[in-house]
Amino acid sequence: MASEKDTSSDQANSLWGGRFVVGPAEIMEKINASIDFDKILYAQDIRGSRAHCHMLMAQGIISDEDGTKILAGLDQVREEIEAGNFTYDPALEDIHMHVESRLTEIIGEAAGRLHTARSRNDQVATDFRLWVRDAMDQMDQALKGLQSALVAKAEQNAHVILPGFTHLQSAQPVTFGHHLLAYFEMFTRDRDRLRDARGRLNECPLGAAALAGTSFPIDRFQTADALKFRCPTANSLDSVSDRDFALEFLSVAAICAVHVSRLAEEIVIWSSAQFNFITLSDKFTTGSSIMPQKRNPDAAELCRAKSGRIIGALTSLLVVMKGLPLAYSKDMQEDKEATFDAANAFSLIIAAMTGMIGDMTVNETSMRASTENGFITATDLADWLVRVLDMPFRNAHHVTGSLVALAEGKGCDLDGLTLEDMQTVAPKITGDVFSVLSVESSVASRTSFGGTAPEQVLLQVKAAKKRIE
Repeated sequence: MASEKDTSSDQANSLWGGRFVVGPAEIMEKINASIDFDKILYAQDIRGSRAHCHMLMAQGIISDEDGTKILAGLDQVREEIEAGNFTYDPALEDIHMHVESRLTEIIGEAAGRLHTARSRNDQVATDFRLWVRDAMDQMDQALKGLQSALVAKAEQNAHVILPGFTHLQSAQPVTFGHHLLAYFEMFTRDRDRLRDARGRLNECPLGAAALAGTSFPIDRFQTADALKFRCPTANSLDSVSDRDFALEFLSVAAICAVHVSRLAEEIVIWSSAQFNFITLSDKFTTGSSIMPQKRNPDAAELCRAKSGRIIGALTSLLVVMKGLPLAYSKDMQEDKEATFDAANAFSLIIAAMTGMIGDMTVNETSMRASTENGFITATDLADWLVRVLDMPFRNAHHVTGSLVALAEGKGCDLDGLTLEDMQTVAPKITGDVFSVLSVESSVASRTSFGGTAPEQVLLQVKAAKKRIE
């Protein structure tokens, strides 16, 4: 078990160097310390330190004896942290100082050689990139699971008809499978953005040192390769001052969270008594403390709300970075807490949404009944006038509008009008027009690529299953 850390100014100053002779004010320690949140980086910090140590040994910058001690000591530090036997001390500021301090306690003076040819600036940039890269990989897998749930539910409901909306007004009939696959496309673009951002992130800042590089004969390609980066970063100033990778991560997360929030809003609407399109089980709903009949879609509502946290994290980091000169400024300590929080929120909403999609019961009867309102096949009527009567579309649009007004006045839908009713508006209309006025025929006719016809939906499902991978 790690021993209690000395909180005296001597201990803190020994890590900062001989420049400081007086310890920091208490409030300075509090505002300066980041250990409460950056301790999450311990695994990445130790991975980076091990790679750096191996490179120093290979280059003859430190002896094999010292390097072997350092590697063994780092393993012990990691084991202590993972076992919960590690003591944290705000006086040591961050996870990097904690690891180095404990390493010194374990192996003595040799620990001081580990920091040769590196700075906390390139160290933290490396650790943070490693963490964000890991988070991106986890995000990608989570989105893959959500896509799989959407595709499975879409396949089950390829023939289920409901109103498609614009302005939340009934527009045209669509299939529920088609509607769900719209979100599959959104999350596909999110995964594409994620992989694109990961490619730009995947360069290693280790070896840039404080800002200018180092005079030691280091091999940055070795450390980059050891940490599975594509290559070292090309400019030492940019290496320690860049946080584009975090901004891109948060940008992708924010865009994706907006997609999750839109789907969550639809679930809230669909599960209401007024729509009754779907039912969520007890797993993803809560009750009311006073109204026993209530089944509240709290999981969906929280997905909708937590998207705001993720968007806020992106805005926060943009504001932090917007006025910083090169290279490193302490402002950049504020890059992590919001990023960690956003990643946690993102993980929660994707897991919750995946669960809700798999859990929901589709109320096919209610969906179909809802298509009987709002003159939902009006566009099919206009298309028929163009196709059969060779009417210009603008004329057909006007005639259809007049027929809608007539039906509205009679209190019926379009297929409730008689042929004689229709002929008072357009005398050339024939009885064949009724073949396009059912929602089933409307949906079945939308066979264009990417359309809502059940046969198209099943083709889209088949293609989606391949695209997920």
